[in-house]
This record gives sequence, C-alpha cells and structure tokens, in this order.
Amino acid sequence: MSTIVYDGFRFPEGARWRDGRLWFSDMHTGEVFRADPVAGTPPETVARIDDQPSGLGWSADGSLLISSMTRRLVVRVDPDGVHGVFADLSGFTDAPINDLVVDGDGRVYVGGFGYDLYGDAPQRPGPIFVLEPAGDARVARDDLVFPNGSVVLPGSRTLVVAETWAARLTAFTITGDGDLVDRRVWAPLPAGATPDGLCVDAEHGVWVADISNGRFLRVTEGGEVTDEIDVGDRAPADCVLGGRTLYLLTANSWQPSETGIRAGRVEAVEVSVPGP
Repeated sequence: MSTIVYDGFRFPEGARWRDGRLWFSDMHTGEVFRADPVAGTPPETVARIDDQPSGLGWSADGSLLISSMTRRLVVRVDPDGVHGVFADLSGFTDAPINDLVVDGDGRVYVGGFGYDLYGDAPQRPGPIFVLEPAGDARVARDDLVFPNGSVVLPGSRTLVVAETWAARLTAFTITGDGDLVDRRVWAPLPAGATPDGLCVDAEHGVWVADISNGRFLRVTEGGEVTDEIDVGDRAPADCVLGGRTLYLLTANSWQPSETGIRAGRVEAVEVSVPGP
C-alpha cells in the first residue's frame, strides 16, 4: 500500500535520488524540485526553465543537467544557480528530446521522440544521443521505438533503455569511446506494456512505470516480472529508489492538455530490494 508524500504537480517526471534527497521535474510547469521526504520537508524549487523539463543528471563538477524537451537542449545549472546550455541537439532532430542518464565516465545519453507524439504524427524511429563531458554531441543510435527512461546498471557498462511502444527494455554495451554496441532485448515486457521511466536496484532488478496500464513492474534480465504495484487509473510516469523506499511519480494523464488540474503526485512504498 503506497502513501502520498507530495502532491499538487501537473506531471512529475525525471525522478532521481542523490545525496539523500529526491529530485524530480514537473514537465508541464518547467520546474525542477529537490525534497527530503524522510524529514517530511516540502519540495524546494531548484531550477525553472521556459520549456518542458524531463530527465535530470549531474556533470562531474556537480552541475545539474536538465533535458529541455521541445527546445531540444540539455540545460546546465551550476552549483551557484547560473543557467547555460550544455548541449544543443536541435540540429539533429526536429522532435522533442526525452529522458537522460549520465554514465560513470561522465557521458550523457539522451533519448528522443523521433516524431511529434502530441501532434499525432506518424511514428518514426527515435534516437539516442551521446554527449561528451564537455558537451560535444553525436547520434549514438537512431533506430529505437520511442526511447524513454534509461539506466546504467551499477558496476557495468550496460545501458538499459525503455522502448515505450515496443513493450521492451533494450540493452547496449557502452564502449570506451561511448558508442552503443551489442544491442539486445534485455527484458520483453507483458503484451501491451508501455514502459516509461525506470530505476535499478541493488540486484539489477529494474522497476519500470507502465504508463498506459496503471502499474509499476519490477523485471529482471530475461523478462521475469517479480513484483507489480497497481495504481489504478493513475498514469505512472517514473520511479526511483531511496534505500528500500520506492518513490512513485504519477499523474492523472500523460496528455499536457489534461494535466492542468495539478493531480500529479509522489507516493512511497517499501520494497524488499534497496537501491544500489
């Protein structure tokens, strides 16, 4: 049984756990928050962008990196709060970018829609971009089915990416140069699943938000579903582990036109396997 920790958001997304704090963005207000749910203090706004923020990460110097979706930028917010552009991906794609993850070498991997989802455009393959620590960008892959949430498995060079409209988690090996090779299906998901945000635990189990089916699933390599959390008519967007607490980010809908009522919230549930 989950407990509501925070509410009043439009579409909470980009959940991260860092230094004992929960970080997340609100895609439809442009805000990025940091909170201490253990202490019960309210979220504080640490950044605000004039766009839809999604994935979050940190560069080697501690600067916050934010995926600015429709502007197709990765925004950098340094520890003093100064905003700047870390990487401009607008020359590579005319569709929104999506989630991001930073690997152990400081490279950033950013997924892209590949087409105008909200405008009901025909589906096209989506890219993954790789950004070097200095911000230089290139296309790492251009053949995914709506790449969404992503994680690097702890202690490995394995990137796992949710392909939302393909009902699967796909893995790549990260080479020393940051390229993505050895593509394979890491976990096929149940028929009709629509994986969105995800996180990994200490045993390399992956919790994934199934946004169209009102549930969070824990899956292991090969596709075994070991746990399921039903959130009813909610739209699960993302999740992250803080110790043995799994934080669930949900909204009333994934459509921007339907989230103005600020029904988005963060819930918490205790799980058996902690975060890495």
